[in-house]
Amino acid sequence: MAKITEDDVLVLAKLSRLHFADDEFIEIAKEIESILEYVAQLQSVDLKDYKPTYQVTGLKNVMRPDEPFDYDVSPEELLKNAPATEKGYIKVRRVLE
Repeated sequence: MAKITEDDVLVLAKLSRLHFADDEFIEIAKEIESILEYVAQLQSVDLKDYKPTYQVTGLKNVMRPDEPFDYDVSPEELLKNAPATEKGYIKVRRVLE
């Protein structure tokens, strides 16, 4: 495993736009090294006899069929409940500037 230097931490901090005190770089380098050692340990585990786990409940296709349902309500009636409408749409305040 390659040793993480203070310069490596400085580059990572600059790329991620993080600011650290000068005395924090040594501690952060140690922490990054321990994380990378753990990742290397995980990568060395032999998983060829295991199937991937996509979900744990055992349920399969729990979605209902997509069939249209008529609620006997017109769009105009629904728009009456909106605080403001314009041209058949609900009018809201602008979110982005």
